[in-house]
Amino acid sequence: MPTSDKEFKGNILITETLRKIREVQLSPLDYLPQEELREKIVDLVLRGVPRNAHIKARPLLSNLREELLNNNVEKARVVVFGGGTGLSNIIGGDSRTEGWVENPFCGMKEVFPLTKSIVCVTDDGGSTGELLKDLPLVAIGDIRHVLLSSIQLKTLQTRYNVTPTQAGEIAIALHSLFNYRCPGPMRHDLPELITLDAKLDLLPQLLRSYLRELIKHLFDDSRFAETLQRPHCLGNLLVAAAVYREVSPDYSNHELAANSDALHQGLFDGLNYLSRVLGAGERAVLPCTSTPAQLRVHYTNGVEIIGENRLSDAQRGFPVENVQVDYFDEVRVLSEVFEEIARADILILAPGSLYSSIIPVFKVPGLADAVRANKNALKVLISNLWVQEGETDLSIADPERKFHVSDMIKAYENNIPGGTRDLFDEVLSVSLKDIPASILQRYAVEGKIPIFLDRKVLGKVDYIHVECGIYSQKALAERGVIQHDPDTLAQAIKTLYNGRHCFDEKKRGYKKIEKDCTLFVNRSEFRKLFPFQRHGIISKWINELEFSCTGSEESIDTEQARATITEILWDHPTIPLNHFDYVAGISCIEKQKWNRDQRWDNVFSFYDPDDQFIKIRSDQFHVRSKIEVALMVALGESLLGNYAGKKVMKDVVINDLMMGKVYHLYLQEEDKRSCFFTDSQLAAFLSLSRMCPTDDQNHYTRLVNRGEGFTPPGLLMGLMYAWYLDNRLATHIEYKMSVIKINKSNLIPEQLNMSWRRQKMIEFFRDVVFESSFSSSSFIHDNYPGNECRNT
Repeated sequence: MPTSDKEFKGNILITETLRKIREVQLSPLDYLPQEELREKIVDLVLRGVPRNAHIKARPLLSNLREELLNNNVEKARVVVFGGGTGLSNIIGGDSRTEGWVENPFCGMKEVFPLTKSIVCVTDDGGSTGELLKDLPLVAIGDIRHVLLSSIQLKTLQTRYNVTPTQAGEIAIALHSLFNYRCPGPMRHDLPELITLDAKLDLLPQLLRSYLRELIKHLFDDSRFAETLQRPHCLGNLLVAAAVYREVSPDYSNHELAANSDALHQGLFDGLNYLSRVLGAGERAVLPCTSTPAQLRVHYTNGVEIIGENRLSDAQRGFPVENVQVDYFDEVRVLSEVFEEIARADILILAPGSLYSSIIPVFKVPGLADAVRANKNALKVLISNLWVQEGETDLSIADPERKFHVSDMIKAYENNIPGGTRDLFDEVLSVSLKDIPASILQRYAVEGKIPIFLDRKVLGKVDYIHVECGIYSQKALAERGVIQHDPDTLAQAIKTLYNGRHCFDEKKRGYKKIEKDCTLFVNRSEFRKLFPFQRHGIISKWINELEFSCTGSEESIDTEQARATITEILWDHPTIPLNHFDYVAGISCIEKQKWNRDQRWDNVFSFYDPDDQFIKIRSDQFHVRSKIEVALMVALGESLLGNYAGKKVMKDVVINDLMMGKVYHLYLQEEDKRSCFFTDSQLAAFLSLSRMCPTDDQNHYTRLVNRGEGFTPPGLLMGLMYAWYLDNRLATHIEYKMSVIKINKSNLIPEQLNMSWRRQKMIEFFRDVVFESSFSSSSFIHDNYPGNECRNT
């Protein structure tokens, strides 16, 4: 039967299409679902040959997998940068957890025996913070953590001639010793210490003798006398003892602070010997700098605080914009650090706290450039798994959404001198595709949100993204938790390294990822006082401060109160020491005797300029958080000194109608005034407090509507002081400051004025009150509202 022209043409098209399909050559790699070649071969190594692979493709894929797995990488030199849990976990498992002893010989160290760790040293919390109160050392908590994770099976076997089972027993004994936490004070006769000493009998003679020598050194070296009274992780003390063992006992701690040479060399010698004896190997763990340092964190609302511990505890509600590192001496880096970076075959940026791990490491002068100078190494950034509260819970680009991988890279770009150029090429992240939605839902309920992968953004800036299943399937199956798996991640790195010559390499031009904030140059500064010196000054001041309990029948332990106040002040390194100059004592006043006017507030403390005492109601001493609020508010008020000569509240009556009140503030005469601020700074603060100047330079007024209250300048100074240090201490101010978050609109001009005043108040506290080096601290009154007074 004849066909129509239309049917004929249709048959031709079908025939042609079938011919083209028959000509398609299907590669075995096409059975792997990923788009990028690196992802294909990593998935092949980690998960094996796909079940649906063609019978002819299976042997080819299987052979490729075996070649990638069996190619020896024992001579490859690896350097990993980071700190704390993220670094220790990929090196050899998280050695702080109880489960670590079940599989202590895993991760990068077992696949790449020549792995070295370069560790961040800005931690100031926990046991590390306790050490910083007495010793001029860098923070060694992360060093201890990574060092224990770095012990290797083959090294222990070779050095001590032990079996794998005996090596496992060594790891168990070391885990008990290094993770023991003594509540303090530490004594020879502590039952727990005696038990731990008995476990040392299980260790090889050289290792056993050395560890006992370190414990003995702790008690024999008088420089540890004070620190042994505090709660500590024994592992941190052992690392400190290893360092001090290499330093002449003729140097006191204060002399060591002034002699960086002795500690610089002692730090390397002590760590290196301890590393060898433990079975981690030569130069296994190195500090990024031998100079003690601390973090300085700048938020997008202008607040700047000091201390890594304050960063991790903060709930500022604003993204971190910028971090800097302040050093307590001229910055020094061990030459061995640069040597290891220069000869590395693989350079890895470990997962971990974004602003308190990788960034501080590369803030150290010379380290980022050293990585860039190594043109031959495979360079990999391992992306974090989860949003971290206080650091990556808010994006600068859009504070309403959560963190993306590109946000993490932007943070590196904005904070590392020179940006991310040549620091890494490949970004390795966990694939969440195979993780049950129920698990992710449970994490979301607990407040844990994954860092989302935005592949298109990364592709635009020429980063090679490798998404793969590098999470622990065992932990997911047994405990329902998602974390990087040390062994799986090591195999992924090995696959990328072995296959590096096979990938299509295009000449990639460096494209900076778009910035959302200004890139500040490295504003690191030298701080004259080491933390232990600062702690000594605080302790001396508190101990010499007069402490009275006026009219109080309650039992107040004054020594405990002094200790608590010392700890509170130590926990706020942002506070300059000269803020103590206007306080002569602290007075505890019984609740029934408390006669302060509370019409305007429920703050149960104040600064009394007449006797320069901080007055605190007695019931506030029973809870640390209440003492902290009371102390910070009153300390802030003390900066105004006796600025107020007279305060008067007068009624405003018009046509017999009560309209409100006028608050009159008359400043103390200049020659009698004792105040932290200069005249112009005081005038600036009063203007920001919405006090209106008059023709008399010492007279200010404030109109208050009938039935309304207001916050007087003295109380505002105290509340702002507390809020700036920790916004949780002053919820009243936190509420007022929330206007900064609102999208600006010209519809209501007063909103813009209010937001502007709040921002200027933050700048005043940052640059004048807390003397930040962020910008000039020379404030001119005209920079602030006041020329046009608003009482609304």
